[in-house]
Amino acid sequence: MADLIDPNNLDNFTKKVPEWEIDGENLTRTFEFDEFMEAIDFVNSVAEIAEEALHHPDIDIRFNTVTLTLTTHDLGGLTKSDFDVAARVDNLVD
Repeated sequence: MADLIDPNNLDNFTKKVPEWEIDGENLTRTFEFDEFMEAIDFVNSVAEIAEEALHHPDIDIRFNTVTLTLTTHDLGGLTKSDFDVAARVDNLVD
């Protein structure tokens, strides 16, 4: 299991995923698509990444908008795994 990231070192990690925001113990990003099915296709791709990484985000789908929230629930905060999944998700859209 990964260790929690020291809050003093978070800047080193956030630089790798600049579109994501830290909200307390969560890493969050909202994605907007032109159509509902594009959002669903994106969620399916995120699900594949999550399954492979064995690290699953909370997913909120609102028509063409998808918000992903990552945290390591078992440890109650952010770990390298959260940022690794975020970077892989960014590769889907960037």
